[in-house]
Amino acid sequence: MGSLGAIVKHPDDLYPLLKLKMAARHAEKQIPSEPHWGFCYSMLHKVSRSFALVIQQLDTDLRNAVCIFYLVLRALDTVEDDTSIATEVKVPILKAFHRHIYDRDWHFSCGTKEYKVLMGQFHLVSTAFLELAKNYQEAIEDITDRMGAGMAKFICKEVETIDDYDEYCHYVAGLVGLGLSKLFHASGKENLAADSLSNSMGLFLQKTNIIRDYLEDINEIPKSRMFWPRQIWSKYVNKLEDLKYEENSVKAVQCLNDMVTNALMHAEDCLKYMSDLRDDSIFRFCAIPQIMAIGTLAICYNNVEVFRGVVKMRRGLTAKVIDRTKTIADVYGAFFDFASMLESKVDKNDPNATKTLSRLVAIQKTCRESGLLNKRKSYILRKENGYGSTLIIILVLLFSIMFAYSSATRHSN
Repeated sequence: MGSLGAIVKHPDDLYPLLKLKMAARHAEKQIPSEPHWGFCYSMLHKVSRSFALVIQQLDTDLRNAVCIFYLVLRALDTVEDDTSIATEVKVPILKAFHRHIYDRDWHFSCGTKEYKVLMGQFHLVSTAFLELAKNYQEAIEDITDRMGAGMAKFICKEVETIDDYDEYCHYVAGLVGLGLSKLFHASGKENLAADSLSNSMGLFLQKTNIIRDYLEDINEIPKSRMFWPRQIWSKYVNKLEDLKYEENSVKAVQCLNDMVTNALMHAEDCLKYMSDLRDDSIFRFCAIPQIMAIGTLAICYNNVEVFRGVVKMRRGLTAKVIDRTKTIADVYGAFFDFASMLESKVDKNDPNATKTLSRLVAIQKTCRESGLLNKRKSYILRKENGYGSTLIIILVLLFSIMFAYSSATRHSN
């Protein structure tokens, strides 16, 4: 649920963490009884626990469609990521994957751990896919086809330029944004969003992940493919792996800041996309990951630890985002707060300082012009030093839990 030390340091995290824990248990209890649907939702929890929680925001039909969409693309990604598969075998599978999802018998052995289970039992995903409404099936097939073709293209192509970077991220994530917009529209709950906005929703998340996961990816065995564009990193080092060495720390941080600044260019499109959503459940489903993304960028920016270990938002802050993201006012507030946090970390001597500050000013301006900053009910970045009232709440919660436990024990005896 989060380390005791972190909770003592941030006592306001406790209540959101408890709610997150209860939500996770509730989600696990909602796994359908049918074998193929049970497999799909159980697998969703294993390959992405955070996504499994966020998806619970959606109504049943749309939730099923999004669950299958996610697993199909996760399986496609597993084929792409497996460096042990020969190119001549991998490329045809990627290109034909949109047809395999209609085959109740198709499966393929690749990947590791839970991903290997997903691929070995993929026929259960196909069975669930074939039970979806036709308009959901068509949207999933279309995006799977386009993504598979794009992945196949980049199997033999390096990410050299920023244009290459944007194109790759479009294939693996921008198309996810387009696909989700199609599913939302197919549900009858939303208008069909502009492709450019849907694309930015995917790119903002993908670029954040690529930045955050540098060390894990560069150290992967067998050697993984990297997607930091040469056009950016070559300004700072001769080889991409040089960024992880301590003697290159200054240049590494400058390169990191360059990458974060590039990712921030999608923030305003994301705000526009979310402001146009009408359905509350779809809004929360979309908003929570986007707030997590800008929060992660704020933590990664100017932080050499990205090249030393895992850098991510603490679990308590994640729980707060999930608990307190209710309205578009909360999104504007979170983006404004994280942009301000990021702004405070900008070193005027950084080679991209002017460009970074320009992006942040634009984000803050968009948030201010919404007229909603003073209407937000939640906060993301609050000075957490109000121990008195918080500790009282904690004590009340602990006594409540102890009382409930002792009552349950008495009744069971």
